[in-house]
Order: sequence, then C-alpha cells, then structure tokens
Amino acid sequence: MGLLPVEEALARVTAGLVPLECETVPLQDAYGRVLAEDVASNFTQPPFDASAMDGYAVRTGDIAALPRDLTVIGEAAAGHAFSGAVASGEAVRIFTGAPVPAGADTIVIQEDAERDGDTVRVLEGAEKGAWIRPRGFDFSEGDVLFAARRKLSARDLALAAAMNLTELPVRRRPAVAILATGDELLLPGGAPRPDQIISSIPYGLAPLIESAGGSAIRLGIARDTMESLDEHVARAGDADVLLTIGGASVGEHDLVQKALTARGMDLDFWRIAMRPGKPLMFGQLGAQRVLGVPGNPVSALVCTRIFLVPMLNRMLGLDGSDTAARSGVLAVELDSNGPRQHYMRATVAEGPNGEPLVTPVRSQDSSLLSPLAGADCLIVRPPEAPALPKGETVPILPLDF
Repeated sequence: MGLLPVEEALARVTAGLVPLECETVPLQDAYGRVLAEDVASNFTQPPFDASAMDGYAVRTGDIAALPRDLTVIGEAAAGHAFSGAVASGEAVRIFTGAPVPAGADTIVIQEDAERDGDTVRVLEGAEKGAWIRPRGFDFSEGDVLFAARRKLSARDLALAAAMNLTELPVRRRPAVAILATGDELLLPGGAPRPDQIISSIPYGLAPLIESAGGSAIRLGIARDTMESLDEHVARAGDADVLLTIGGASVGEHDLVQKALTARGMDLDFWRIAMRPGKPLMFGQLGAQRVLGVPGNPVSALVCTRIFLVPMLNRMLGLDGSDTAARSGVLAVELDSNGPRQHYMRATVAEGPNGEPLVTPVRSQDSSLLSPLAGADCLIVRPPEAPALPKGETVPILPLDF
C-alpha cells in the first residue's frame, strides 16, 4: 500500500458521515453545542413599550409650545408599572426600563425638565416616540433567531434566555474513545523506569476533542500484548470513534493494527503522504470508525486536528471547510519540500502593514512538544513545493487547540 495523499485520506475518513441524532438539553448545558433545528422565540422583547431614559412620560401635543407646566400624577419604574393613563396636561415620572403609561407617547428626559412638587416644567421638547423602545424592538414571539447547525456561544445563550427558552435541541456529542498504547508509557506523576516516558498525548487530545464538540472517553494505556489491547478496545463500547495512539505500523512490536483486525476491523489505509504523521491508520470496526494516530506527540496532535475534527464536524452537522487555510507572509526563506505534505509549526507576528508574518519554529521534529506549545499556526507545504523567498505568501492553519 503506497502513501495516500492527504486530500484523499480526508475524503475517506469523512465519507458517509451524517449528523448524529438530536437531543434536548437544559439551557445552562448548551454552551458549545450545535443546534439540530431552527429555534424560534417564545417571547417578545421588550414585551411592552419601554422607557430608554429616566424622565417624564408625556403626550406630544402637550409640549408643542414651551415651556409647559404639567401635573405629575404618578411614577413608573422597572417592574412597577403605572396603572393609570396620562391625560392632557399630565405627566408620569418614569425610569429606565419601565413600561410607558397608556396615553403617553414620548419621554422628556429629566435633564430637559424642572420638578417642583407635583408640577414639572418641560423646558425642551421631544418628538413623538422619543426615548421609547417599542414593544418587540429586539424580537417578537415566533421570530426564528437561531438556525440549525449553529454552534452556541455565550452570547447565544444570553439571547436564548431572553427568548424565554429553558432547553434547546442539539446534536448528540460524538463520543471518541482515546486509547494510548505502549509498554514505555507511564501516567503523569509516576516514577518512570530508565526505559519509560510519560504519557502526554491523551492530555492534549481530550480537550481538543471537547473543544471540537465531541465527548472524550479515556481508556487508559494498553500494554504491548494482544490481550491488553483487546481488553482496552472492548471498553470503547459504543463510542462513535476509537482513537488509538501509536503502534499502528507493522513492526514486530506494533500490535494495534493486528489486534483491531482480529476483532473484525476493516482496514482502509495506514500510511499517508503527510509530515508529521505518515503512519496514520483508518478503518471500520462495525459501526465504529477507527483512527490510529502516530505515537509521536506532534504527529498525534496534528493528525487529530487534520482528520478527526472534520469527522466530528460531519457528525455535528456543521458546514464549512474543516481545514481551510488562511494566508501568512514568510518572515524567512523556506527550503523546498519533499514528497509529503508538510505541516510546519510556526509563530505569527504582526508585520509593518498589519500582515501576519510567520516564522517556522526552531525544530520540526515530531517528538518535540515544547516548540508545538510555542507555535501559533501550521504552515501548509504541498508535496514537492519549491523553495520560497522571504516575503512570499503561504497558506497557514491556526493552531486552535
């Protein structure tokens, strides 16, 4: 099996994916979820003509000639409406947010009036409707304010609350089971042997999955035996995706592919023309999709961003390009690229004209996490791309995980 181009690999891992079923969640739990249906308001906001300023509710006809003295017949405050009506020659003291009394059609702000007991002298006039927020000024009951496939922000939840909604219809979160593999791995906080390293990758993958709208299930570390791998894979249960880390090649100690094949996985591919991340495995285990990322930390994180996030987006019903690149300007020269598509870790700085200047980090070694943590973006270098001079425009992917 030869090296598969990135674009073809991406098409294969997302082929046939459809939005997951809808579920209803409480409003307070809907942040970051993706709407499954259009949503209409249950409320009209504001539900009444409301004063936008502190002042006096009056009739426009009474202040055609100024100054004009009016009799103050009551008061209206937010949550405390005036129950009567304003007749000719009368005014109601009103505060911001209060319902405009019947009969009144404008607000004279307090700076344009003088109060003396039960009399207010209007010194400056106001046009009809001045300083009044009409009923439904923001939205009305029945207005569709959210369309399906919207990922809900904090602002959206504030609006949904104002719409008098207590729950929202959203797509179920895709469940992704994360399985690290290898005898060399030890959980953080342990005392590693001289031949062991700390298992770091799952701690980056889980929040990446969560931020993309998925639900991360941590399966722990499977050891390099068929029995251990089989036991851990069985715990993936009904997860939509099984995400394995390491051991997907065909070396003597690379048992992941063998264990999954023994359980019935239909292997699609396991090598792609990508750097970092050549040994990427993809297959189907019943209804569960299997994505095996390399054991090198940078390779694992970059491959998950490039391939798993688009899978999750399809399951959530999201539109748009998952790997759409922006543009950056090279701050340094770049050598020609080899036969694999290269995702170079880089930093971004603002150029003299506001353009994003990108500089590759000190090392592109796929085992180094510290340069990745310090990077802002990935420079996308197509296969066999020629050398580029400083100042050339290149496609970049923001590092949003």
